[in-house]
Amino acid sequence: MNIQIINKSKNVLPAYETAHAAGMDLRADLESTVILKPMERKLIPTGLYMELPVGYEAQIRPRSGLAYKFGISIVNSPGTIDADYRGEIKVLLVNLSTEQFEINGGDRIAQMVVAKHETVNWNEVEVLGDTVRGQGGYGHTGV
Repeated sequence: MNIQIINKSKNVLPAYETAHAAGMDLRADLESTVILKPMERKLIPTGLYMELPVGYEAQIRPRSGLAYKFGISIVNSPGTIDADYRGEIKVLLVNLSTEQFEINGGDRIAQMVVAKHETVNWNEVEVLGDTVRGQGGYGHTGV
């Protein structure tokens, strides 16, 4: 798949780090260090702008290493970039740890997965089909 992208950052384009990775790392585009205090959230720019094809979205997800090692996540995870958005890709990071976290230009801060999606047309009905599960929701299958 080919996607139009503008890179106004000093960083390389998002890339897959391994041969079978689903997500591409996004890097911070910063002039100076940003400190993320415990329980603080900040919008971090990437300097990237793109034109997704209709029928696709880009999902912005936390990096597992940052989450595990430092408690850094994304507030609206996964964030969605729609095909009609043309603004800069920014990542809303949150520090869920008890220690401050330093973000520098070029740091890998999130991953982006491009995924196909469907457009839904609702068919309003009075009754839904039966299943074995039925209305079993949260915790209905036990521990």
